[in-house]
Amino acid sequence: MAATYPLYEPYAQGLLDVGDGQRMHWNTSGNPSGTPAAVVHGGPGSGHGPGARRYFDPDRYRVVQFDQRGCGRSLPHAADPSTGLEHNTTAHLIADMEKLREHLGIDKWLLYGGSWGSTLILAYAQAHPERVSGIVICGVTMTTADELDWLYRGVGRLIPGPWEDFRDFLPAADRDGDLLAAYSRLLNSPDETVRRAAANAWVTWEDAVITHEVLGNPNAYSDRPSDALMAFTRITAHYFSHRAFLTDAQLLRDAGRLAGIPGELIHGRLDLGSPLDTPWKLAKAWPDARLTIIDEAGHTGSPRMTEAVLAAIERFA
Repeated sequence: MAATYPLYEPYAQGLLDVGDGQRMHWNTSGNPSGTPAAVVHGGPGSGHGPGARRYFDPDRYRVVQFDQRGCGRSLPHAADPSTGLEHNTTAHLIADMEKLREHLGIDKWLLYGGSWGSTLILAYAQAHPERVSGIVICGVTMTTADELDWLYRGVGRLIPGPWEDFRDFLPAADRDGDLLAAYSRLLNSPDETVRRAAANAWVTWEDAVITHEVLGNPNAYSDRPSDALMAFTRITAHYFSHRAFLTDAQLLRDAGRLAGIPGELIHGRLDLGSPLDTPWKLAKAWPDARLTIIDEAGHTGSPRMTEAVLAAIERFA
C-alpha cells in the first residue's frame, strides 16, 4: 500500500481579516515554490486537520490549510453562543477563500477536500473557475435537499433505533417537521445545558451512520474537544437547515462552469451518509472529471481509498 508522507510543520501561518469581524486562521507548509494546493475541510465547522497535508509531497507542493468561519483557530469561535452566524454562509466562505488566495499571492491552486469540503470546493470553483488548476474530491457531496433528507431521515430505515433516538430527542411538535431547523434552534438556545445535549444527540447520530459502514470509524464525529464539538454541530445545523445557502441542485446544474478543470472524484461504494449517485451524476455532468469507485470503502475511507487519493494528488504535482 502506498504510504502517506510524514507529517511536516507549516512554515508560515496567520489570522486574515476577512471582514464582518471575522479573522480566518491559515497556514502554509511544504515547498514555498511548489504547486499551490488548498485543503478544504469538511463539517461544516470541523476545522482543518494537520494530517491532511500528508497526502502532499512536501518537496513538490505548497500546501495551504485554513479554518472556515467560526471553527478551528478562526475567530470568533462558534462554541461561544454570542458568536452570531448571520455572516457565516457559503458565499462568505467563497469570498474568504478568494481573499486568502490573493493574500498569499497565488494565481491558481489545486483544491482538495471531501464531504462538506467537496460542496464548498465545487461552489468556489464554479464562482472562480479561472483560479482553479484542478480538483481532487474524496467523498463527494453537493448538499442537495435530497442528500440532506437521506442523511437525516432516509438512512434511518437501515438503522431505525439510532434514528428514532435522534428524532425523539426533539420536542414532540418538531419530530415530523424540519429536523435540521429544530436542532439548529436547540443548538442556539441561551441554555448551555440544552445546547450541549443537542450537540451530543447530533454527533451520536452522525457516529451511528459511520459506525454501521463495513470499515466505519467509530466516534469519528464525537471524538473531539467539547468546544470543537459545539462549534461543529452549531455550524453544521446552521448550514444544513439553510440547505447550504444554495438553490437546490445548483452545483449539478452549473457543472458546466467546471469545463476545462481536470477533476478526480473518489467515492466509497458503501458510503451510507453520501450515496454513490451524487458523484455518479456529477461525473456525467463534468466531462473533465474521472470517477473512481472504491468498492469496500465508506465515508471514512479505506487503505485503497488512501492510495487513490495519493495517486490523484500526485497527478497534479
